[in-house]
Amino acid sequence: MPRTPSEYVVHIAFDGGHKEEVRFTTIQDFQKWYSDKLMPKATAEEFINVPIPKINPGEYMVIRPSRVACIRVEPIFNSSVERY
Repeated sequence: MPRTPSEYVVHIAFDGGHKEEVRFTTIQDFQKWYSDKLMPKATAEEFINVPIPKINPGEYMVIRPSRVACIRVEPIFNSSVERY
């Protein structure tokens, strides 16, 4: 029986070396934001919103899509045991 992730952590690295982490509840939520907001403006210099409702519903983050160097999506399983 395949396990289902509890959430997805999206690690965003920017061309200046700065890194941010955003959490999505489903992979479909991430894919929708990625395909609807980020990809159409991949070379744009204007800011776009990044949803961060799990941290604080009143907060938001904005990024310049042209400054994103890479994105890594990591599934998180609440039943997993973290090993260091």
